[in-house]
Amino acid sequence: MEFTLKPVAISTRSRIVVWLLRTFLRPWLAWAVRGSRKRIAAIQLLTASRPCRNTFGLPLEYRVIGAPDGGVPGYVLGDLRDTHKPAILYLHGGAFILPASPEVHVRMLARLCAELGAVGFLVDYRLAPGNKFPAALDDSERGYRALLDLGFDPRRIAVAGESAGGNLTLGVLQRIRKRGWPRPACAVPISPATELGRLHGLPSRTARMKSDPILPAKALYTVDEFYSGDHDASDPELSPLYADFRGFPPLYFVASDNEILRDDTIACVQRTREAGVETKMDIWPVLPHAFPLFEALFPEVREARKDIVAFIRQHLAA
Repeated sequence: MEFTLKPVAISTRSRIVVWLLRTFLRPWLAWAVRGSRKRIAAIQLLTASRPCRNTFGLPLEYRVIGAPDGGVPGYVLGDLRDTHKPAILYLHGGAFILPASPEVHVRMLARLCAELGAVGFLVDYRLAPGNKFPAALDDSERGYRALLDLGFDPRRIAVAGESAGGNLTLGVLQRIRKRGWPRPACAVPISPATELGRLHGLPSRTARMKSDPILPAKALYTVDEFYSGDHDASDPELSPLYADFRGFPPLYFVASDNEILRDDTIACVQRTREAGVETKMDIWPVLPHAFPLFEALFPEVREARKDIVAFIRQHLAA
């Protein structure tokens, strides 16, 4: 599928930060995911321990929402009693292994909610390697069901997620259709992993193997092993690239040309458009995987955030 890069200038400062990430962060991540369960547990605790220092005026609490026999925990931004407001269901990334970082994920969701006048719920889904597929997807599905049960209008719910959370976003949309539930207004998969069965398959997996600033390509095998286990990786709920996308809500895919998962987005967009789904796609130059999370590092991300807010606002209004 042919694509054009988003016409945005990337500063010298941001290019230097990308180099630093490639030099120092990527080797650390490769070391982390190859570790023992004890090491992974220590990294999970470290990730979750960084506090969210700015909620942009919104109250923040960690709580369980949903039915007594099917509740799910997570971070709530705003007041869940304000069901007249829009709601954002956010599914964090982290290779299905790392928890949400309050410093990064919660802060980003808080900013989106503040700009959209929305209530946010970030699902704290169960993590691999202790909980394999479909545990994370089951929890994410419960998050959407909980918002419906609380009284939020599905036409004013947006679902979003990055990396593994992008995978879960597309999985949740399949579950919503399967259950016959009303679909959300729109969804925003950011740098989603859409093919978990073939480490080598999509061309960017090898073409960007050396240039990706964050993701070590070989580590994808470990991630798939920890999360997928013995499950058939061609299952569309595990590898959304193979899903039937008919009837999906409008989608906005955001990814970078510089990441090994670039073609996970491009190939999936080709499939959604073939299925007649209203789909927008932006492929950015230079910046790393899941870059909309990193506004503190890259000033260019402000534009990406504004694009995401505009897309969600457009479809909430519709």
